[in-house]
Amino acid sequence: MFSFVLFVGLLCSVAVLGVEVDLELGRIRGVNLTSRLGVQFHAFRGIRYAEPPLGELRFRNPRPVKPWAPATFDASQDGPMCPQPWGNMTDVSEDCLRLNVYSKNLSPTARRPVIVFLHPGGFYVFSGQSKYLAGPAHLMDRDCVLVSLNYRLGSLGFLATGSADAPGNAGLKDQVLALRWIQKHIHLFGGDPGSVTLLGYSAGSLSIGLHMLSPMSRGLFHRGICMSASPYGQWEYHTSDLMLAQRQARLLKCPELPVEDLVACLRRKPMMDFVSSYNGMFEIGWHPVLNWLPVIEQDFGQERFLLEHPYKTALSGKYYKVPLITGITEFEFLSAAFYDLRNASIREKLNDNWEHFAPIVLLYEQNTTHSREASAVLRREYLGNGNIQNPASLQGLGRAYSDALIGLEYHRFMSLMAPHTPVFRYFFRYKGRYSFLMHPDTNQTFGAVHHDELLYLFQVPLIAPAFKESDPENLLIERLTRLWVEFARKGDPNSVTDEYLRRLQWPQYNRQNQAYLEIDTNLTPKTGNIYEERYKIWDQLFPYPSF
Repeated sequence: MFSFVLFVGLLCSVAVLGVEVDLELGRIRGVNLTSRLGVQFHAFRGIRYAEPPLGELRFRNPRPVKPWAPATFDASQDGPMCPQPWGNMTDVSEDCLRLNVYSKNLSPTARRPVIVFLHPGGFYVFSGQSKYLAGPAHLMDRDCVLVSLNYRLGSLGFLATGSADAPGNAGLKDQVLALRWIQKHIHLFGGDPGSVTLLGYSAGSLSIGLHMLSPMSRGLFHRGICMSASPYGQWEYHTSDLMLAQRQARLLKCPELPVEDLVACLRRKPMMDFVSSYNGMFEIGWHPVLNWLPVIEQDFGQERFLLEHPYKTALSGKYYKVPLITGITEFEFLSAAFYDLRNASIREKLNDNWEHFAPIVLLYEQNTTHSREASAVLRREYLGNGNIQNPASLQGLGRAYSDALIGLEYHRFMSLMAPHTPVFRYFFRYKGRYSFLMHPDTNQTFGAVHHDELLYLFQVPLIAPAFKESDPENLLIERLTRLWVEFARKGDPNSVTDEYLRRLQWPQYNRQNQAYLEIDTNLTPKTGNIYEERYKIWDQLFPYPSF
């Protein structure tokens, strides 16, 4: 594993302090860094875009940051990540509503396309920091401005009690406020506020799908790159999640009712109490993966993010339409299945009480006649009737997790979006030297799993070293970053002039041709519905809701 300390030392060795930009809020000082191929760029990290959500602001809509002038804001380092159970606990803070801006040209007339990265993590982990998942070195070889951001996570970001004190969706509203900040200030970093592309992975991708539906987000972005998730799964949307809020209250010794007392007590609890209680918020292992979900907000006088059921809006076609890239990896959530099968306790629970635990891990309704019938069908179709065993059940359980957590959403996203807006579909199959799933006994990769595309779009010190031009990953990095930036520039990833892309024609998806781009050692346009027979099982068990 590449040393994180070595990576930080490398960055520091090329950082030059002193680059400054004047905003209406005040002066900001960043650093100069060097891209993967040796191009100098400017980095402004840890910029506050909102007031810290402390005290009475906890669980509520974010408020724009107050000016800091005449002081100069030090934006030379990543700000803290939002409270979560992953990572260095000295690096978490509720003062986490920060963003990073990277640009090669700070002229207000440069007007480069802006790419905004919404990080993955199931709405409860990870961040937009450069030192773990979102290093800018790859994309800074291209002509764009890159922004990465943090948003509130877990109960601090998604507590939804169906009351004015905690109406829900705070983390998504953080994203909106960051996008409003970008609209106002990004031209001062050489970016074009009229050309903003959201690039989201997993929870970040699901967020983009919701931004297309939200009145708060309309006009704040112009294209979407939705990688491995969408809002259109088999789970239900509610106006609150009081049961989850009450579970948090029990763990922190707060009253469960009345709701006003529950929220008031949680507001007084130290941030680290939420972090230390994360394990108790899940049912089995780290399931359900989507434990904190967006809600359809009731009107308490606050600005609302989601006004009605996402399926209702999507089926009506009355949403904010932008060109899209969307896709999945070949093995998606094989990683979750791999580690669950190596856990004897989880394996025993799945074997002994599949009817109870299947809806939890596969994200559908619990304790109903329909859920029991669905569990039986899914057990038969994916795992047969024998015991769930390690490693014999890996492929079957991996496919079940992949389809339940990612595949069905992706399948329906294309179906719902393609009649109304351009969609370019991809299937990522590249089996690299590094991966988010490495066999702990052999240190070998399995193939393309959830998050693996990020290794080629970003520098990811958490997983891989800084790739050099002579490395085998170089060609994929060149191709993927160029495709994504070309799309960010004009809403179409194809180019007749780019030396890496001019022999490629990535066809637009529609229901007739079902075109997609297979991304492997080569880029190959293909047609056909990926995993169609598997998704039919889910469509039959969980048809679109009717309104």
